[in-house]
Amino acid sequence: MIRPSFSISLIAAASTLLLSACMSLAPEHKTPAAPVAATWLHAEGSSSAAVSAVELPWQSFYAADARLSELIAIALKNNRDLRVALLNVEQARALARVADANRWPTVNAGLSANRQPKTDGSGGSSNNYQAGLQISAFELDLFGRVKSQSDAALARYLASAEGGRAAQISLVAGVASSYLALQADQELLLLARQTLAAREDTLRLTRMKFDGGAGSALDLSSAESAAAAARASLAQAKRQREQSENGLVLLLGQPLPSDLAQGQQLAAAQVFELPAGLPSEVLIKRPDVLQAEQLLIAANANIGAARAAFFPSISLTTSLGTASNELSQLFSNTVWSLGAQALMPIFDAGRNQANLEASKAAQAIAVAQYEKAVQQAFREVADALAGRATYAEQTQAQLEQARAEAERLRLVELRFANGASNSLELLDAQRASYAAQQALLQTRLGLLLNNVQLYKALGGGLAKS
Repeated sequence: MIRPSFSISLIAAASTLLLSACMSLAPEHKTPAAPVAATWLHAEGSSSAAVSAVELPWQSFYAADARLSELIAIALKNNRDLRVALLNVEQARALARVADANRWPTVNAGLSANRQPKTDGSGGSSNNYQAGLQISAFELDLFGRVKSQSDAALARYLASAEGGRAAQISLVAGVASSYLALQADQELLLLARQTLAAREDTLRLTRMKFDGGAGSALDLSSAESAAAAARASLAQAKRQREQSENGLVLLLGQPLPSDLAQGQQLAAAQVFELPAGLPSEVLIKRPDVLQAEQLLIAANANIGAARAAFFPSISLTTSLGTASNELSQLFSNTVWSLGAQALMPIFDAGRNQANLEASKAAQAIAVAQYEKAVQQAFREVADALAGRATYAEQTQAQLEQARAEAERLRLVELRFANGASNSLELLDAQRASYAAQQALLQTRLGLLLNNVQLYKALGGGLAKS
């Protein structure tokens, strides 16, 4: 007679051997070729000695502005979208562990007792007590179905983890962009107030001339129109600033703290010189591209599980324990059992074939989505590099125009005070100077936002490890 302990050991060893030797029917994963150009169009402006965006944590990238650094730290702690993304990672991790646990037998311990009438006609009853361990319907994964399901769950977890990293990078860039937009709105608001004060002074002088008979009704109407336009611009600037602050508060997940550090003016903000590198090196490090690749791996694993469904499935049920009619003698008698079941699909109305075709279609979709992710990433980097190549020149030209218009306004004001220029010339100079100052602020904002987007597009924005 075979000893029960030896039988269980034999079963466990056989199961382990079968698990390690199971074949996989999933297609081999090969990263699709990137359907983009081999180099960037405007990569020549970057220094090879500079630190890459991936290696540069956001704490260093935004270190020059203590106020912005505080806001990013608050958002990473309180932003609800990021919190959901990170919780999705935890959920995917747990589901991957569940799928992996299905590859191993589940051992249960049980204790049962029952009483039933005797069948010998004596009118008495008999007791039966059982205790032991049991493995129920453990599938021998000969064709890798369960392993493929586990691999798919693991890949989905890794994709979710990359999605969490991408969410953090997007949040950091979003906070920086909203903060810079708010700074620009504050400076535009200050400019609008200064412009309104100047227009009202001009209106007051024009009205005095008109009342004294030295000015025309046309001059007065023009001055009144210019002052009204300045008041409208001021109201618009106030509204825009409040809306920008509301957008920033939403990203932070809480109201703006009252004790924040002093912020920077746009003209003093630092612009990092980030190396672009090669697309083949940069794009494969972006979390969204890595996420798409992991989803492709999961799709390949699903094909393996669908193919394995065409083959027989073998499951084992075994138990080892003791049984007795007397509770006091429960552990004196050892009993064991071993059962196996093999099922071979014969007719399923095309279900397995349809599942396989659906898995192949899902894999083709995953390939297309991966290629689209690479193309989108390439476009984001290329756009940011194009901005870097032109924004500096545009900002310099805009600065020169603003200075020229400011000097023109100063000269016209002197001529107007001496009676050599009329109010129409003064109002025209004021409008031109105001427009040039607005354009300069918007261009500076565009330069800084482009710098933020380039940092994000190159994969930067994660915290220090």
